[in-house]
Amino acid sequence: MNRILPILSGLMLVLFVFSLSMFTVDQRQYAVVFQFSEAKRVIKEPGLYFKIPMLQDVRFFDKRILTIDEDSPARIQTIEKMNVKANSFIKYQIVDVERFYKAVGTDQAKAVVRLRNTVNNMLRDEFGKRTVQDIIYGKRNEVMELVRKVADEDAARIGIRVIDVRIKRVELEDSTLNSVYERMQSERKAVANQLRAEGSAEGEKIKADADRQRVVIMADAYNEAQQLKGEGDAKAAAIYSDAYGRNPEFYSFYKSLDAYKQSFAKKSDLMVVDPSAEFFKYMKNPRAGAAK
Repeated sequence: MNRILPILSGLMLVLFVFSLSMFTVDQRQYAVVFQFSEAKRVIKEPGLYFKIPMLQDVRFFDKRILTIDEDSPARIQTIEKMNVKANSFIKYQIVDVERFYKAVGTDQAKAVVRLRNTVNNMLRDEFGKRTVQDIIYGKRNEVMELVRKVADEDAARIGIRVIDVRIKRVELEDSTLNSVYERMQSERKAVANQLRAEGSAEGEKIKADADRQRVVIMADAYNEAQQLKGEGDAKAAAIYSDAYGRNPEFYSFYKSLDAYKQSFAKKSDLMVVDPSAEFFKYMKNPRAGAAK
């Protein structure tokens, strides 16, 4: 019994030391093995690993895509000297843990501050070159991609990859809002005036085309009417000629009656004519022609 106790104690000590030498790396983490504050080994793959107890210690760094979400909006001035408040967020990931540790140590807050400052400075520079309209919807994606690219180049120096930079919300200050509303009204009025001018021009064009078509149609109709009239007159003349040839006296009588009708159409008509004139031949004697 006296021999067993020391053996058990030795085994427990070995197991304790062995447990101190083991550590696991999660798939969401990097691990750096330090010996006297000097990085000896960087572990990027998950699994079970060993270290020298008492001499080495392990520090873990997040491998996941992380988010920096601004709590308070940044006050930025546009090219028109208008002030806006922009809320942004940054998506980043540690890709070179050794470089990251050398740059900021284990204090990840330093990296966050650096990224925030870089992005905010870039936003101020880029917004200062653009109008409020560009920022809100005109060239917003273009600005964000440019900011992300520059931030990524700077972050690469500390082992970080910037995945995305986005503006969550852009708020206009009261003075800026009034200016924007006035500009929007002015732009809408300009567009409306342009549309009215284009509509008026199109209307004039349609009207001119309609007038031209009316003139053409009227001319064609007049020509056709004159042609029909000519054909009718010719046919009537032929009929008259045929009737005159068959009974000249009846034709003369008929024409005289028509002349009487036209001459005495109104009671106020006055004629100064010799009663013995040839014009009144049939009025004096309807059978004047037959007597011949």
